[in-house]
Amino acid sequence: MPRPPDPDLEERILKAAHTLWKRGGDHALTLRAVARVAGSNTPAVYRRFSGRRELVRALLLRIAGDIAAVFAAGDSVEQLADTYVEYALKRPHEFDLFYTHARELAPPKGPGGARPIRESRPNFALLEQRLARRLGGAPEDHTRIALAIWATIHGTTVLLLSKAIEGHEAEFRSACRAAVKALLDGAARFRETE
Repeated sequence: MPRPPDPDLEERILKAAHTLWKRGGDHALTLRAVARVAGSNTPAVYRRFSGRRELVRALLLRIAGDIAAVFAAGDSVEQLADTYVEYALKRPHEFDLFYTHARELAPPKGPGGARPIRESRPNFALLEQRLARRLGGAPEDHTRIALAIWATIHGTTVLLLSKAIEGHEAEFRSACRAAVKALLDGAARFRETE
């Protein structure tokens, strides 16, 4: 008689994969190790996930959902920027996993080449929406300013996580906030002159 399916196995597999990533990064994330930590076996992991890539994709979707929930709670672009940096500092392993494998979430390229960034980064689309609410126009009117803000906060985050600027964290966070404000002020002035 076959064993009944384990309803908690997928969750245990994802938790095990997350734990292994936190312990040893990309090299530690093997399906055999995931099965061992999840208290299962490798064939059972393969029944849930066709391979390592699909398992990583499931982890990425979970992280993207967490980030989206945190971002959605912020009302302003400035709050979103602060939240981005804060999330990464509190959850550096998730941040690392996401940016190591984010390309796994990108939809396949169409005949015309790359898809718009908002299609592969849902949280980028949220930033564009916040900018449209603040500055007017449609979200896609604000892709360039959104990219500038994202580059600013991502760069600040990577510097803070690298510990290359120890002792200057508050200055960099303040400079990041000032840069985001300057970008927003410049975008508002530009919209007024159009």
